[in-house]
Amino acid sequence: MTAIKRLGLVPLFMLLAACVTINVYFPAVAAEKAADRIIKDVWGPEDGAPPTREQAPEGDDTQGRTPGAERPLAIRLLDTLITPAHAQEPRIDISSPAVKRLTASMEKRFSRLRPYYESGAVGLTRDALVAVRDLNSVPLAERGSVRQLVSAENADRNALYREIAVANDHPEWEQRIRGVFAERWVRNARDGWYYQNDGGKWVRK
Repeated sequence: MTAIKRLGLVPLFMLLAACVTINVYFPAVAAEKAADRIIKDVWGPEDGAPPTREQAPEGDDTQGRTPGAERPLAIRLLDTLITPAHAQEPRIDISSPAVKRLTASMEKRFSRLRPYYESGAVGLTRDALVAVRDLNSVPLAERGSVRQLVSAENADRNALYREIAVANDHPEWEQRIRGVFAERWVRNARDGWYYQNDGGKWVRK
């Protein structure tokens, strides 16, 4: 540390330590991207939505720029000091067999749930689940089926949040992942669907 002080690198050393430490925290942005991918797999594209063009890999915003351009000198120096393992962008792994199985199960169920989202009989809850919002709008003969669909969907969703946390070796992230999904389900919902706001009130999107 004495040699570092003599070289005037203490601020840089502290910055390096801080950058390395950041990687232990919950990667919220990566979790949002992972949630969006799963939700799009489950719900599919909106009707009439144009096909998306090929995009650069996540985290790649360097197209059209000179390598290293617009990056402060201190950051470029850190790039040479941080090991590749620490330099990688945080990510959330959603490729485990359990996560894929749950996603496929929810995707298969969506075609049966969709009419009830659209009628307002079923809505998205603030804890990243679904609930029967207006059973009176469901024909009597279908009410038992709707309850079963909602129960099965919630079982898969609860398992999904847990499995994503476990697959990333951070079971303590389960509630954080649930919170991300709660926001992303609503963000990706179709216009006209119902969801609960932070106060628990049903709102039509």
